[in-house]
Amino acid sequence: MTQQPRLSNAALAAHTGDLDLVIRHVLAGLGHGMHAGRERGAGVEFSEYRAYAPGDEWRRVDWKLLARADRYYVREAERDSHVAVWLWLDASASMAEASHDIPAIDKLWFARLMLGCIAAIAQRQGDAFGLLVCGGGKVEFTPAARGPRQLQRVLARLSRAQAGGALPDAQTLKPHLHMARAPALVFAVGDFLEWPSALSEALLRLRRLRHDVRLLALHTQAELDASFKAGISYRDPEQGAAVQVHSLNNAGRAIYRQRLSEHFAALTRHCRQHDIVSHEACIEQPLGAALRDWLRLAGARARC
Repeated sequence: MTQQPRLSNAALAAHTGDLDLVIRHVLAGLGHGMHAGRERGAGVEFSEYRAYAPGDEWRRVDWKLLARADRYYVREAERDSHVAVWLWLDASASMAEASHDIPAIDKLWFARLMLGCIAAIAQRQGDAFGLLVCGGGKVEFTPAARGPRQLQRVLARLSRAQAGGALPDAQTLKPHLHMARAPALVFAVGDFLEWPSALSEALLRLRRLRHDVRLLALHTQAELDASFKAGISYRDPEQGAAVQVHSLNNAGRAIYRQRLSEHFAALTRHCRQHDIVSHEACIEQPLGAALRDWLRLAGARARC
């Protein structure tokens, strides 16, 4: 089997160099649309001078520069943005589903790379970002922080993630929702075959608290077109007692595709009702294209 590519700064930069994160909602007084990770204002780190404008605070006028230039200038400074970016990874057993055409890649690999790209964008913008890995009935939590070291910390944690077990229950997730105390952009990647679930309820709760929530549902091409190998029984990896056999005759394929379509149509409607950006991607498609489509969808919503 071909070894999966590792998460690296160079690879992530190639996918994210001209991409930005977009805020769609007013978060604690911040505006819509593009945002920088560091806000201009009366902060402590000097940035530049600009001409005085009516409404500026007199205490920000540089009086020494006025004496030299005979014009009013205001000292601009930068302060840290209040927006945090949170990455949610579904690392349950179903995420180990590999591509039938490209066996070296699976859903978890694609999800890790996607979230690694989001982390790289957040780091470039100066945002704080953290990570939650949900699998094996538990949550592994990486607190939000800024800077290159945080990026390496998050990429290392993503690289170590293994698919196994079930999603955590509501009681296990609840203590980790304290991140909701500060405005956040939440990026969640999984297959969302289980919806509703404790994870979906947690995401909806964050949205009700007016955080900007986006999710990405992953498929394999075989799942989409029901091109499973003949004569194989598939056991639900998260509910071991349940065994499903996929029929490969035309009627069986049609029923399967209809049920899959209905499931994700219901998910999309549910997300739309709560103003959550939801997008679907196939793990066989180019990662950069999937990332751009996901972020473009959020940007289009922001301009509506």
